[in-house]
Amino acid sequence: MIKARTAKFQIGQVVRHRIFSFRGVIFDIDPEFNNTEEWWLSIPEEVRPHKDQPFYHLLAENAESEYVAYVSEQNLLPDDSGEPVRHSQVAEIFVKDKTGGYRPRNPSLN
Repeated sequence: MIKARTAKFQIGQVVRHRIFSFRGVIFDIDPEFNNTEEWWLSIPEEVRPHKDQPFYHLLAENAESEYVAYVSEQNLLPDDSGEPVRHSQVAEIFVKDKTGGYRPRNPSLN
């Protein structure tokens, strides 16, 4: 049986990928893997994450594009750059607070 862990990151937090060159703001959290088996198997086995950890939905960006990413906790680090996330959907989901952080626009949705 898979034992879910407590999430290390929170909704509205800006994070970056540990290996790949992208960052984003978290808009949803799954306590454990909740995507298709096909998606999971498409990840090369040598870097495939364990399913028994939180997975995060990100409004992600890299130098070339903006997209939605699904990332395991083991592959995320806090992004302390202070740079805003430019993803076009950020304003639909979040409002910026005085510190430059992101708060859900409608907290009851989470």
